[in-house]
Amino acid sequence: MIGVIDYGVGNLFSLCSSLKYIGAEVRVTSDPEEIRSADKLILPGVGAFEDAMKKLCEKKLDGVLKEEAAAGKDIMGICLGMQMLFEKSFEYGEHEGLGLLKGNVVPMEGRLPEELKIPHIGWNRLIKKGDHRLLGNTGDDAFVYFVHSYYVEDCDDSLLAVTEYGREITAAVALDNVMGCQFHPEKSGSVGLDILRAFCGEEELK
Repeated sequence: MIGVIDYGVGNLFSLCSSLKYIGAEVRVTSDPEEIRSADKLILPGVGAFEDAMKKLCEKKLDGVLKEEAAAGKDIMGICLGMQMLFEKSFEYGEHEGLGLLKGNVVPMEGRLPEELKIPHIGWNRLIKKGDHRLLGNTGDDAFVYFVHSYYVEDCDDSLLAVTEYGREITAAVALDNVMGCQFHPEKSGSVGLDILRAFCGEEELK
């Protein structure tokens, strides 16, 4: 069973629909015991980093996620959820993340050529920088869908793929059982479905 963490941030319908489409059993939950009983976990998220972390901590799910990650359970963050896996975000101040991966979340503004629009919205090519089962079903000409104004830097330990948008932008990360996609696999067509299949694994699909 795939546990999708519900902490009041983000529309979960598209993600759950995609997971069910590929044959995964899905449970949307904020209950710590259900999270612990899930085989794998997905942390989604849209919006502001500080608000999302506050809501996660208010539900006391930050500690649960850290415990499950330390125990070796597969965890994937999507978009803001991926950013929350890291140490710090500099979105409107300085805020602590979950610290499951090394790196910092920084604004695109001031780091990209001025002519490029922020937020970065649209389809961009994935450029692999590492080898991990999360992209095991993904070819070299894969395009995925992004919507974001912040990205992760200083994440060499977990860097799996980048995209080009005026500079190299971290697109996917993975270190052992902790994984993340800055893009939205649930909005990325067949490529995104293949990434979700790789995360779920054959044992979780019908």
